[in-house]
Amino acid sequence: MSAAVTRRRLQTSLVLGVGLGSTGYIAAITIATIVAKELSGGSSFAGLPGATIVLGSAAASQLLSGFMVRYGRRAGLVLGYGIGAAGALGAGVAVVLSSFPLFIVATAAMGFANAANQLSRYTAADMYPETGRASAIGLVVWGSTLGSIVGPNLVTLSGNIAEGFNLPRLAGVYGVPVLFVTAAALLTLFTLRPDPATLAPAPARAIKRASASLGEMLARPRILAAAVALIAGQVVMVLVMTMTPLHMTEHNHGLDAVGLVISGHTFGMFAFSPISGRLAGRFGTPIIIAAGLALSAFSSVLAAVAPPDGGTILFVALFLLGVGWNLGFVAGSALLTEGLDGAERTTLQGATDAMIWSSAAAAALGSGIVVAVASYTALGLLGAALIALPVAAMLRGRAALRRS
Repeated sequence: MSAAVTRRRLQTSLVLGVGLGSTGYIAAITIATIVAKELSGGSSFAGLPGATIVLGSAAASQLLSGFMVRYGRRAGLVLGYGIGAAGALGAGVAVVLSSFPLFIVATAAMGFANAANQLSRYTAADMYPETGRASAIGLVVWGSTLGSIVGPNLVTLSGNIAEGFNLPRLAGVYGVPVLFVTAAALLTLFTLRPDPATLAPAPARAIKRASASLGEMLARPRILAAAVALIAGQVVMVLVMTMTPLHMTEHNHGLDAVGLVISGHTFGMFAFSPISGRLAGRFGTPIIIAAGLALSAFSSVLAAVAPPDGGTILFVALFLLGVGWNLGFVAGSALLTEGLDGAERTTLQGATDAMIWSSAAAAALGSGIVVAVASYTALGLLGAALIALPVAAMLRGRAALRRS
């Protein structure tokens, strides 16, 4: 079998694995703030599960990247999915026992599944030469479209099934990530063979040690701009998305409406990934990053000004927020790998994802506080204002970006 055919087969496995993993993960985060409010007795800690799940993602990104260097990409992805599935099971048990501390620990473990999903994009990119990486990243990110459509819409069904067994409705929802994330682990274990790292182009194979330190790489204006854009895009998206389900339920929207809005949001996050990759290849990654940032700012303002009963406006705002995130995420990830050898990429991947998820954790935790102290409107406006940070970084490194 030729290397090209093997690459396509492995990429298909990665896309399907991400689809399964994201279905479970997105179903879990759809109700996280609702569960947190119920278990903690107030909205001030409603953003805490979002914070812990992305902190778990941050820690997992570093741990799994190091594990992959030693044991291979496949082993790292399987480990991440396995720990994530165990976390989902723990979250369901926490709801049954009405234990908020157990729920928080369990959501942190679920972050490993998210980290495995995210590292899959780099696993695919490393199999291709530099000119094909944006498209490879876009295709794997597109795999999460399945989760964006199916995950939130399994909330009601899984809740009904749980009630049939005399279990809390919200506990039943965590059966979705248990099943789907476990399926992702098994699929990866048995079909991601040979390990994708063995198909890396010659310059990317030397991944045992970095050619430059992390600090030296981040001092390069192009890499710094890419990292700041990725972090800011994630923070703005998490700020608005985390509190939208709670905002809707507090204004008498049902779980079906919440699921529809989050489904539209996550569909926007993932469905257009192949197009984003092609656009980045055609027009350049900096231009697509800028377009994503502008769309994220606009959609944050739109969510902020939506009336309490404006479910349709919230749907449009969250959908556009997802599209803006996608443009920045795909193009930013590709820019982050340009001009780097395999050793540098391996060091940078885990570290950058860890910074992304750590910053997003602060955003998730802060989102509940902002809404409790001010309002959902203030939260949306804050998200739009934060776009100024990556814009400043891109302007500072504009000469290097023009050369990329």
